[in-house]
Amino acid sequence: MGDTHSKSFFGQNTGLLINSFSKSEPFFFIRCIKKKPGGSWEKPSAGEGKVIKCSLDEIVMILQVLNRKQLNWSCYHTYKNNQTSISFGWEDEQAETLWINIANYSKMLNFAQAEILRLLLVHILHEKIKYATCSNGENLNNIMESKINTEGANHNKNKMSKNITLEKNYEKNLIERDYDKSVNQGNQISSILVSKSKLFKEMTNINGSIKGETEKALLIAFKSGQEIWIPKSTIHCQYIPKKMFNQNFLIDNWILKRNRILT
Repeated sequence: MGDTHSKSFFGQNTGLLINSFSKSEPFFFIRCIKKKPGGSWEKPSAGEGKVIKCSLDEIVMILQVLNRKQLNWSCYHTYKNNQTSISFGWEDEQAETLWINIANYSKMLNFAQAEILRLLLVHILHEKIKYATCSNGENLNNIMESKINTEGANHNKNKMSKNITLEKNYEKNLIERDYDKSVNQGNQISSILVSKSKLFKEMTNINGSIKGETEKALLIAFKSGQEIWIPKSTIHCQYIPKKMFNQNFLIDNWILKRNRILT
């Protein structure tokens, strides 16, 4: 098998591109592009569209949905202090249509396309687990052995002892680096959870259906009978961009109160 993988799914207005550039890298990329009003497509090479760098953990969660072990999955992807909402979900348990939402990009895959994506991600995950999680110790041993061989066979015991000491120090540094990294990630996750819990108190999960859509707002019909244009910036969940489909929306309280949907 090749070291790289690339697969694209194009519709009339939105394209989804899957890229894995090396089996030894513990991540892959999901790119979304749209067709411009003039008919041309956004160009990733020009910095257009949206790209997400997915970790092995995120591949596993996406596969949970593709394998139908859960109906949907969503999260906020954090990279360089920027958060991007992503979600994968089936319309219902028997549906053959998969919706993928990344920021303000939405892509629908039919059953065959979703199955191709599932098989591709299963292969990528197995490949990356095998090649991207290799022990640093193994690589270090190879480097040290090569170094010893190139310097000749006349090294004395003091030289060998020095090499072993260097190896142990190197491994110690790797362990300390990985520990510090894990602690920092844990602190970041904790702070994100705290901030989100505060934000959720200012939002309401409410049922409705989409009746219309513009670039910046959704026309939502609520169970009360009211139809209100809700700015997309006040909606904090992934939704299925399908008209007259009942679903829940996580919306800022202030916009609901202003329109007397929430008292």
